[in-house]
Amino acid sequence: MSVLLLSSENVRDCAEMSDVIPAVEDAFAAYERGTAQMPAKSYIDLIEYNGDFRAMPAYMDAGEWDAAGIKWVNVHPDNPDDHGLPTVMGTMIYSDPDTALPLAIMDGTELTMKRTGAAAAVATDYLAVEGATSLGIIGAGVQSYTQVQAISEIRPISEIVVSDPDDKRAQAFVDHFEDEFSVRKGDIAEAASCDVLSTVTPVRDPIVSREDLGDHTHVNAMGADAEGKQELADEILLEAKLVIDDHAQTTHSGEINVPYSEGTIVDDDIYGDLGEIVVGNKDGRIEDDSITVFDSTGLAIQDVAAARVTYRAAREAEKGAEFDLLGTDR
Repeated sequence: MSVLLLSSENVRDCAEMSDVIPAVEDAFAAYERGTAQMPAKSYIDLIEYNGDFRAMPAYMDAGEWDAAGIKWVNVHPDNPDDHGLPTVMGTMIYSDPDTALPLAIMDGTELTMKRTGAAAAVATDYLAVEGATSLGIIGAGVQSYTQVQAISEIRPISEIVVSDPDDKRAQAFVDHFEDEFSVRKGDIAEAASCDVLSTVTPVRDPIVSREDLGDHTHVNAMGADAEGKQELADEILLEAKLVIDDHAQTTHSGEINVPYSEGTIVDDDIYGDLGEIVVGNKDGRIEDDSITVFDSTGLAIQDVAAARVTYRAAREAEKGAEFDLLGTDR
């Protein structure tokens, strides 16, 4: 039986954000309801190569459909200079839960960007003010683009302020979006005072203070993905309605990992998981809320949900290349 091979371009074309966002929302709901399996992310450290591999398997039953898959991803910081390759690369194997047949093997890097933006959009939908029109972006790397694409799907964003110490990168961001939004470069405080803020930086010392935020800003803290990383000041995390994607991951390597390990933040300071809000077990934004924060580390079930959307769209559009992995075609 044939397996579909999907390149990064195929994934980019087929993973429509309008479809990925509800799929990721379904993933949060399945995880909360206990109809998803997601073993802890496993690591293989490659000290001699200054890198690592990470395996992220998951299965989810969303009611009307189920899906399974695994993402194999790396982090090799020396790749760009030494080999002309990206620091992070990923490969997604999307499988049929009924037969275990791999239905598709697809680029996981583009898929990760899409599902990460979608996760921020889901959180923004439940936690940002309804009429949010301004979006701040701190960090103008590749992930900043999908943050805009996703969040503008669920809020009427008209103004964007981007802040990045690399002026060329910030200008490239402005040039990219200037025909769609009123977009400009600004400092951290200008970006952070917007209705919605997404932080997508690799910093280890907080760069956003409580004074920087607006009275009702919702923050998507997306950058922290390893121990020691933190973008937001402790005061923000302590004052905000703090929502996480997964307790084990966020306390280990998410935005809250440093203050949590130091005892500055404890479990009572965490309002809840985003899944609890999605299924209605806890309220999202309410009238009395001021600032809200979503601490996102990225879940394997999000990859599986996004892979399902991508695979179905690719089949419908006849994208990708088919091959007989098992040698069973007759």
